Amino acid sequence: MSIPATMNALLLTEDGYTKTPSGSVLEAMDPYVEAGTIEVPTPTGREVLVKVRLASINPSDVMFVKGMYGQPRAKGRPAGFEGVGEVVAAGEDPAAQAMMGKRIAFATGLSNWGSWAEYAVADAAACIPIIDSVRDEDAAAMIVNPLTALAMFDIVREEGEKAFVLTAGASQLCKLIMGVAKDEGFRPIAIVRRDEQIPLLLKAGAAHVLNADAPDFAQKMQEVMREEKPRIFLDAVTGPLAGALFNAMPKRARWIIYGRLDQTATAIPEPGQMIFMHKKIEGFWLTEWMRSVPAERRVHAVMEAQKRFSDGRWATDVTAVVPMSEAVGKVAEELAKPNGKVFIAP
Repeated sequence: MSIPATMNALLLTEDGYTKTPSGSVLEAMDPYVEAGTIEVPTPTGREVLVKVRLASINPSDVMFVKGMYGQPRAKGRPAGFEGVGEVVAAGEDPAAQAMMGKRIAFATGLSNWGSWAEYAVADAAACIPIIDSVRDEDAAAMIVNPLTALAMFDIVREEGEKAFVLTAGASQLCKLIMGVAKDEGFRPIAIVRRDEQIPLLLKAGAAHVLNADAPDFAQKMQEVMREEKPRIFLDAVTGPLAGALFNAMPKRARWIIYGRLDQTATAIPEPGQMIFMHKKIEGFWLTEWMRSVPAERRVHAVMEAQKRFSDGRWATDVTAVVPMSEAVGKVAEELAKPNGKVFIAP
């Protein structure tokens, strides 16, 4: 395959981190990224060059382009953490060479050559060869959400209690977790902001779905906590809602934070619970999980995710596939629609 000298991409307009946090909603693309042309990079060492077929947009992407993620931006480089494509060039390392010609799901990590482009760079260790029966839409969202879902459900499984709490319950990630929980007889308690999401999540496997904006939310929350006694709280939101949920949970509850969709202050209503009720607050980051777990656990999670997408137990709900040439003007509008993922197609 002939590789061009330049490519089209959505390029970051700022360096580093923002000094003025602006919340987790992407109001528009153009303050943060712009359509442009850039040289196609040359992979070295363990790197591979991927001809992108489809790139996903995750909440972490939104936080990153706005300068609010735990990784600095690089002005003039493509954004985008995840996608699917074909490896068309590789560095000299055998692990990279082994990926040549394969359709892969990939995460760009710290390369600063993101997936919102015609070509992207990824480390071979962050690439997953994809079986033929997995759709591009599922493969493009294979790493960030599915592996996080399996890793965090392992925490629930190891705790031994059947009930657990999820915020951002209608997110793609939470729906994947609920699918695994349903198969294994666990009882997710999903927290949402819209009544219309309730029947969808009950069908997806939730035992309870509570609307945090409903006038009787506090009462229902207390009733469910007394009935189910959940000890694991998987939280993508933080803020006052998360503090209230954790406060209502029983002894030895663990609050596991993996996102911060609410940028307001996160109060802990009763800090004494950490002492006398043995409660804990901790964080989860997929990158650290990938580094720390045994290789066989990573391989098992990768194969489990592909099997679930292949046999239909999991499916990525797609809101829109936006051509890259139209992304600056259309992505924010599509992201505002609930319940599905938005992709960028080069």
